[in-house]
Amino acid sequence: MLRRLDPGRLFVGSAIVLLALNLRALVGSVGVVLDAVRSDLDMSTTVAGVVTTLPVICFAVAGLWSGGVVRRLGLHRSTVLLLVLIFVGLVVRAATSSTAVFLLASTIALVGAAVGNVLLPPLAKRHFPDRLPLISALYGAALMGGVAASSLTTVPIASAFGGWRQGLGAWAVLAGVTLIPWVVLWRDRDVASDRPRVSYLSLMRTPVAWALVGVFGVQSAQAYAQFGWFPAIMVDAGLSRSHAGALLGLLAFVGLPVTLLLPWLMRRAGAWPVLPWFFAAVTAIGWIGVLATPTSVPWLWAILLGLGSASFTWTLTMIGQRAASPESTAALSGFVQGLGYLVAGVGPFGAGYLRDLTGSWDLPVMMLLVGASLIGVFGAWAMRAEPVD
Repeated sequence: MLRRLDPGRLFVGSAIVLLALNLRALVGSVGVVLDAVRSDLDMSTTVAGVVTTLPVICFAVAGLWSGGVVRRLGLHRSTVLLLVLIFVGLVVRAATSSTAVFLLASTIALVGAAVGNVLLPPLAKRHFPDRLPLISALYGAALMGGVAASSLTTVPIASAFGGWRQGLGAWAVLAGVTLIPWVVLWRDRDVASDRPRVSYLSLMRTPVAWALVGVFGVQSAQAYAQFGWFPAIMVDAGLSRSHAGALLGLLAFVGLPVTLLLPWLMRRAGAWPVLPWFFAAVTAIGWIGVLATPTSVPWLWAILLGLGSASFTWTLTMIGQRAASPESTAALSGFVQGLGYLVAGVGPFGAGYLRDLTGSWDLPVMMLLVGASLIGVFGAWAMRAEPVD
């Protein structure tokens, strides 16, 4: 599998994986120290809610306009810019004593991460057109690993080095290290091409673009709802908070090996839409179990939902496969992720709203169950539709 990866490709591949590791570490690190941040900065509950909502907003809004940045600067220079934004945002966020500056710095870092989200598929297309499932699986695993690593280590770092500022600021070191290989690649202006430009207007007339928006949006809505509400659902069903937290960790962990298996699974599936329907089925069965017997075998429901989470990396791989060039992949990635993250916000918000409205988790879980089936519908449509160019 790796026989054609010469040292140059290994260097770029490692840089892509490092980039992916940064994009979720800055998100996963905040929640675990948010209580300490609120106390130190005298932050209200409402403002704390804004902090937890910022990632989806920034990923949606900045994702839509990042295509213009890539066209002007090129893939590599855009990557350097986004890493600088992440580095500066993380340093300022860790140093400030102002709630307003904390929010501004968080926004700057998240805008950088949003551009990075969009850049991963075209970077993979540019450097690994013959290994798209492999490199997508690796950077997908790094995205998941960034969440897990930051969630697990931020508190110990904070405890060892003096507080939440050191815990959050430590992730700026990762951004600084990641900058090094991309500065080496700075000279390569790799966006210029003789191919016709793929605009958002043309993508709006392309069925595959809307299919990918659909599958990206519904699977992201599932993910944000699971990480936001799955522990609460299980606690309300009768489990302890520690047990519910462990189940969420299991859910997150299960997606990692499945993501790494995606290259093999995609080769085996070929042109058949087996994988999107598999992701839809296991997610739906997981929610049925949560709805019917939440406390009987809760580990099984967590595993099934975790298996379905691999649909995220599969969708990013499809963005690269349904476009012919890095340029069109960048445009498609911005379009899909920008609109898809707007859809994603419906998941956690809608589940919480329906819970307050009905006083029960039954209707929110049924909503998520219906959403799970759409992963198969939109995913199969994306595989059948013609590529964007």
